[in-house]
Amino acid sequence: MNHDSPPLPRIPRGADEPDPAQVRARRALCERVAQSPLPHLAGQPVPEAQARGNIENLIGFAQVPVGIAGPLRVDGAEGTYEVYVPLATTEGAMVASYGRGMRLACDEGAAIRARILADGLSQHPLLCYESVDAARGAAALLPGWREELAALVSGQTNHGRLTSVEATVLGRRLLLRLVFTTGDAIGINMAARASDTIARLVAERTGATARYVHGQDVEKRANARALVEGRGRSVVAEAVVTRETLARIARVTPEEMIAIARSYAVGYAQLGTQNWLVQAANGLAALMLACGQDVAYVTESATGHLDLDCTEEGDLYVSALLPSLLLGTVGGGSGQGTARECLQLLGCAGSGKVGRLCEIAAATVLAGDLSLMAAFCSHEFVAAHEGLGRNRPEGAAD
Repeated sequence: MNHDSPPLPRIPRGADEPDPAQVRARRALCERVAQSPLPHLAGQPVPEAQARGNIENLIGFAQVPVGIAGPLRVDGAEGTYEVYVPLATTEGAMVASYGRGMRLACDEGAAIRARILADGLSQHPLLCYESVDAARGAAALLPGWREELAALVSGQTNHGRLTSVEATVLGRRLLLRLVFTTGDAIGINMAARASDTIARLVAERTGATARYVHGQDVEKRANARALVEGRGRSVVAEAVVTRETLARIARVTPEEMIAIARSYAVGYAQLGTQNWLVQAANGLAALMLACGQDVAYVTESATGHLDLDCTEEGDLYVSALLPSLLLGTVGGGSGQGTARECLQLLGCAGSGKVGRLCEIAAATVLAGDLSLMAAFCSHEFVAAHEGLGRNRPEGAAD
């Protein structure tokens, strides 16, 4: 939905959820927003042949409940738009928490501003030499080969481009950092193929004794480089939540929110984590699963910072920085079944849409962190999970 469309209505919810009539009403609402039927979200199976290239030894399809949170209003690169955000999860209270965060950040027509700061998928092949001098000599040659290496990559792919070549000497080893743009795909396979080609060429010309396409394997691994350098799309989202809105919806003050964030920062510093957000992995994993993404990338994508401050007017400023979002709207599992339908619901299906998906992901993370921090401040976290997340076997002890 764009800024010229009427506002999205509140999500229908019955007194006794999940109520079948309300499920059908919500699905009908989503079909109107997506401007398309959503048969797979309603339970229609995907033809098994469509899984070719995504799975081996297929036996069927996993079923994970999908709920919607919102409306989420995003001030993005192409204007302001509203969406319902599909989240696939089995954690009770999670979708409700994200929905509350969206109400907080988008109250009275406000929007979460989201901007992409950088775009580049890095790969880190490693070459080994007989001595440190040989490794240093190879590093000195690389700047002069940049244009040739970029042309080599362009000849292999229609979408990927080599934008940066850096080298770091690690003893008698040479670590390359190759950065690619990848269009609307995550582009890992393309980048790995290009990196292997470059590493082989450099090894042949410089007399390397060995080469490895993943020499420093940041892939699907929490790491400090993801926080400092970024990988994939680097995105920031920000919002201002009025003091009145915080009090009315979350029963907290800006000062309480800022105080708990300061205490969390002390804990994060002692922990040594690269994830200074609160529940980014929750929202990102649920959004990735709903939209056919490679969920293992949540380890890198959940890297980031949450910043809370008080404005001159006494309201709460909040921002979420995610420097390593690894998402795609083409390729992988994004083009079929429930994944395609969820991307259609977001207005993110197909080419030219990955920027919008990254904006929505960052805005969703901000909303979730806002809601959870408020629940910690008001001491309502446990009660909310007890009320919404009690899916225990009959007769099981508490």
